[in-house]
Amino acid sequence: MAVLSAVVAAYHVVKTAGLVVNAATFPVLRPQRGEQTPPRVSVLVPARDEALRLPKLLPGLLAQPADEILVLDDQSSDGTADVVRAYADPRLRLIRGKPRPDGWIGKNWACHQLAEAATGELLVFCDADVVLRPGALDAILHEARRQRADVFSVFPRQLTGSPGLGERLLVPLIDETLLAFLPHRLLDLPVPSAAAANGQLLAFWRKAYATVGGHEAVHDRIVEDVALARRARRLGLKLGLALGGDLVQTRMYDDYRQTVAGLGKSLRAAHLGNDAVLLASAAFHVTAYTVPWLRWRHGRAWRIAAVLGLAERILTNAKTGRGAYAEAALVPITPLAALPVYATALRRKARWKGRVYP
Repeated sequence: MAVLSAVVAAYHVVKTAGLVVNAATFPVLRPQRGEQTPPRVSVLVPARDEALRLPKLLPGLLAQPADEILVLDDQSSDGTADVVRAYADPRLRLIRGKPRPDGWIGKNWACHQLAEAATGELLVFCDADVVLRPGALDAILHEARRQRADVFSVFPRQLTGSPGLGERLLVPLIDETLLAFLPHRLLDLPVPSAAAANGQLLAFWRKAYATVGGHEAVHDRIVEDVALARRARRLGLKLGLALGGDLVQTRMYDDYRQTVAGLGKSLRAAHLGNDAVLLASAAFHVTAYTVPWLRWRHGRAWRIAAVLGLAERILTNAKTGRGAYAEAALVPITPLAALPVYATALRRKARWKGRVYP
């Protein structure tokens, strides 16, 4: 137990150090003045059964200086198309999605069709659950240029709002993982494995999109955003990342059940598709975050681990601007709330938007 406590404490020290470094260095989008001669920008929205979310997305998009906004209705069964048609803006165009070919993930197929229809020099893929505040697109363009990025991704501020605790326990882990284990300055070094992206807002210069092979190159990948980021780095392209701050926000899931399904569909790929790795990960996180509180009186290493576990959530929420610091008190039970996510990943099939993927 002494060795185990030392390992757990060391893990938390390394993780906290990564969070401290990124708290000081990871870029956050800030309002910027628009460029005098901006590139032609296409904002591309894949939409499948998004009639409830598009009314929150589209007003913010139409307030941006985009040259065209294309929304692809991906075989929706609700009023997605009707929502888009209700907006009378010449820049907004509805595209009817074609049937999905065998072997393609639905979102990747939708993004592929959008890219083929777009005319912009900068292609900005944006999910329907994202909200862009005034000035967001100018900030994205400014930060992409500042980082000299061929491929640029924004991690929106994650909003949670369901009455239960499950959503707010799990959703912040997306940002915590990024900020703890990917020092932003690694993106300036020739380290191809240092790559991450968020498909909720992912921008490519058209030449870079062609170089990586577009979404066709990752047509069968559920976690297509990370696959594209890694491919871009392997090909020598510059990857840029930023947090959304006040300008780009999202509410990914409506409740705990959706959170489990959404995170579960991606977790298997993040663990090399291996059952043993998934089980080991679940066991380690219970040991690292829940057990230290149960063994508080059994050594200083356990107490260090317990306190740093809380500090990690506080640092993450401070950097992303979420606030909600009281969430840190929930950290000891977070690994237990994540167990259904692991169980979902162990099923070997992902269900999302009415489709089943291996």
